[in-house]
Amino acid sequence: MQWRIKVGAEETAAVFEPASTGSKGRLFVCAHGAGGHMGDRGMLALSELFGRCGTDVVRFNFLYREKGSRTPDAMPRLEECISAVVSRARQETQPEVLLIGGRSMGGRAASMLAADGFPCDGLVLLAYPLHPAGQPEKLRAAHLAGIEVPVLCLNGTRDNLCTRELMDKVVGGLSSKRWAMHWLEGADHSFHVLKSSGRSDSDVLDEIGEAYRAWDSHHHPTVGR
Repeated sequence: MQWRIKVGAEETAAVFEPASTGSKGRLFVCAHGAGGHMGDRGMLALSELFGRCGTDVVRFNFLYREKGSRTPDAMPRLEECISAVVSRARQETQPEVLLIGGRSMGGRAASMLAADGFPCDGLVLLAYPLHPAGQPEKLRAAHLAGIEVPVLCLNGTRDNLCTRELMDKVVGGLSSKRWAMHWLEGADHSFHVLKSSGRSDSDVLDEIGEAYRAWDSHHHPTVGR
């Protein structure tokens, strides 16, 4: 199902994809990364994966991508876009559990919304960009302590935007009841693994699915069951 969604004076595209294995009452509004779009290979793979986990998915374009630009909007505009998409998704699907998040920059924007008290039932952050590449001193973590919903964060151990030592230190200062950190061994920022690792990219996706199902059953054990 395709939607056109107004965001202020502009509008963008979104796609609703029902779970392929039967919905469990969950909806994940999944935002793309800075260099991607709602139909890129990584987003399609994630959408299929969450669908197999019984979760409905909404993918959408941020406004700059909808206009064909490769320069991301300012953070307030990214947040406004997510908010508009979530509002439409709530209206159309009335989920029992609403999850927001996404890849890299999209997940960061969703996390900032959540830290400001945006109503949702959880965050799923995929390849959270803790710092710019090569600039580990510029941490994007000050707002994370303000998030009061359950968080599942998945990063690869070869992610050049999320140094493991730094992320573990950040997570160590957060509530262990809220924040679940899952490291994907050998994966980079795109969740790609080297052939020499003995694993494949599909293995990484399977691991993401397993981590998500465990996290979901822990935090939403009775909803939709």
